[in-house]
Amino acid sequence: MKRADPRSLRIDPDPDGERRRAARARLGLDERTGEPRRHFRPIAFLVRVVLCAVLLSIGAVAALRVIDPPLSALMFGEWVVALRDGDADYRLEYAWRPLAAISPLLARAVIAAEDQKFRDHHGFDFAAIEDALATRDAGGRLRGASTISQQVAKNLFLWRGRHWVRKGLEAWFTVWIELLWPKARILEIYLNVAQFGRGLYGAQAASRHFFARPARDLDAPQAALLAAALPNPLRYRVDVPDAAMRRRQAWILRQMQGVAMLKQ
Repeated sequence: MKRADPRSLRIDPDPDGERRRAARARLGLDERTGEPRRHFRPIAFLVRVVLCAVLLSIGAVAALRVIDPPLSALMFGEWVVALRDGDADYRLEYAWRPLAAISPLLARAVIAAEDQKFRDHHGFDFAAIEDALATRDAGGRLRGASTISQQVAKNLFLWRGRHWVRKGLEAWFTVWIELLWPKARILEIYLNVAQFGRGLYGAQAASRHFFARPARDLDAPQAALLAAALPNPLRYRVDVPDAAMRRRQAWILRQMQGVAMLKQ
């Protein structure tokens, strides 16, 4: 006769499992599986989100050193606003051209107009920032002191406005742009994503639109006129320049004489 296994005759002191579940709960274990519970930790989650955002932003800047951007945040934002407003007449004009296919006169003009220390600074013109703040403190109008590198950061990755969050992100992207891109690449992207009118972005599209010629064929007055619109291309019209635009164009032409070209 087969003998019974003594273990099968034992009485379970916890037949409904209550004690085991209580013990697991005290140890922070899952009641069903006995595995450690996964608790949601907001601070740890936030750290992971921030770390991912940091790595993605640096990766995007690194990639754009060699990849030509098909679109910029500024272009996309303007297109969304036009779509929201039901503007059927809106057209986005944008055609990428390498720096070698853009007139060097336009490169000189934008440096003369926007950032004459472009070759030497590391993304920020602190003297210009101090002058702008001093003018504001004296009761004058706060003027822009953004470098070409800062404008690339703003146009390529961010949105319009003067909110401190946007300015902080602009500084962040500017630092990495200066660290990861040569000056020639910064200038090349700037000339391709700068806005010259409503829906009009980049040297090639602007040159075709206003002068019916490719960007490589711009002459000095045309280049200076395009650069004269850059402070506010929605206000300053290249096609119908007013007296202020003409004065600024003449000033830029004089300043261009002292601008040295970058090595490509």
